[in-house]
Amino acid sequence: MAKISDEARKDFAEAVKPYQSKIAESLNFEKSVLNEISRDKKNAPYKKLELCEEMIYISSLYMAQNSLALKILSVRNNDILNEARKILYKSIIYLEELVTNIIDIPYSELEKNYDAILDFPVEKRYYLVRKMGLAIDLLENAFGDISKWKWSFVELKGRFVVCAKNLIDMRKTAKIYFNPGDADYEVVVLYIRLLIKQLEQSANNYQSKYELSTRRLDDMRSAIKFLLARHKLALALNDASGAEKIKKKAIVWKEKMNADQKTGSSR
Repeated sequence: MAKISDEARKDFAEAVKPYQSKIAESLNFEKSVLNEISRDKKNAPYKKLELCEEMIYISSLYMAQNSLALKILSVRNNDILNEARKILYKSIIYLEELVTNIIDIPYSELEKNYDAILDFPVEKRYYLVRKMGLAIDLLENAFGDISKWKWSFVELKGRFVVCAKNLIDMRKTAKIYFNPGDADYEVVVLYIRLLIKQLEQSANNYQSKYELSTRRLDDMRSAIKFLLARHKLALALNDASGAEKIKKKAIVWKEKMNADQKTGSSR
């Protein structure tokens, strides 16, 4: 790698100042909102949704700085990208505090959580999760295929899709999905398509992580849990044939995992 000149370093330092200033402002905003939450629990759920979006915004500012590093210094800035990664985890944590991080939680147990954000419409929920998913994809691409964080994105994406799934009441959403006359019909269809894609990807990602990297049983169990969540979604959408295929796939994966455990190939 060519040596970076002092002039280039100065140009980069100057170019990122506006982004660093905006990040500082956003982090101060986060502190003020957290102080508000500590004083007033009533509106805490909506404040946490606001903080979730703010963290996604901060991650985009970090990624913009990395783009400048590539342009001015001709090198990727992994430290900046790692800050974006940590901020995206914070964004997900704010959502997890609202709708849990449990993939197989019954929707009935989330009823009180939904009541707490009743005035946050499904359209805003869809755009929030779409924005978060895009930010994660952009960050993964920025790190590149040979990044040491490659497999950590499996967990990041998995936690994201759990939040996306738990953020909507599927009992109500499934009814809208079959009612083209409903005002929320189009956005619900888009949301469901996103969930189908992301649940399948997370199942496959965890299965690949198990087979190609860790051989850890908890990774394979996670893969199966995502498949079963996809199975549950298929049932909610009256897709009996699709649900049966997914169930068979989950059985195959579980049998493979059990066989691996017996032969001692897992660790």
